[in-house]
Amino acid sequence: MIQPRPTDRWALAGDPSAFTFDVLDHGYVALERIEGTELDVVNAARVSYGKRSEELTDADRGLLGFLIRERHGSPAEMVGMLVRMRLPIFVMREHVRHRIASLNEMSGRYVELPELWYVPRPEDVRVRVGKPGHYTYERADIELARITAEHIEMMSASAFESYRTMLDAGIAPEVARVILPVNTYTEIWWRINLRSLMNYVSLRNAPTAQWEIQQYAGPLEAIFEAHWPTIHAAFVENGRVAP
Repeated sequence: MIQPRPTDRWALAGDPSAFTFDVLDHGYVALERIEGTELDVVNAARVSYGKRSEELTDADRGLLGFLIRERHGSPAEMVGMLVRMRLPIFVMREHVRHRIASLNEMSGRYVELPELWYVPRPEDVRVRVGKPGHYTYERADIELARITAEHIEMMSASAFESYRTMLDAGIAPEVARVILPVNTYTEIWWRINLRSLMNYVSLRNAPTAQWEIQQYAGPLEAIFEAHWPTIHAAFVENGRVAP
């Protein structure tokens, strides 16, 4: 069974100081902005008692652990992140499933989509094994994987050639784009609060998630860990369950 790459791998995947990460063959995750600190989460919780902390103390860190352990999640909604991503359309659709987030996408109605498409490396081509509801995924035979990757490359290139031909003939981009496959790269801005992010990484940076989305969830969890370390540690310690 293919296992997810460990989260700490992503500290080496791009520029840790800028929190930009190369993902798949042409994708990326880039942090645009962090919104709020662990102290903000603490004070959102302490307002229930009319209290406020001016700096993060050990008692505050204990409170953060309590909030995650006992699943008092609303204070974590007060902070979040804004990121930019380039990702295949079929991976972008997985992000749309996380509805407590805001997303805006590059529009194929207004711009010519870049000639970028995802082709899995042969070692990343998988076969499905098992019964419905109990699937596992294993690496395909190397020759089958090579042929599969070649087919994906060939059909993607052919689709983009037809796309360019239609655009050159004056066909509206919103019509021409329908020929493009779901492995075409798109770009999005994505804003998510920390509580929803914990739900996202619990589902997407996990062995049961599709391998390609794990490659995006790993960098996002690395950003989470770097900016809200106490909360991340409590999240991991308490079973990686969103509060």
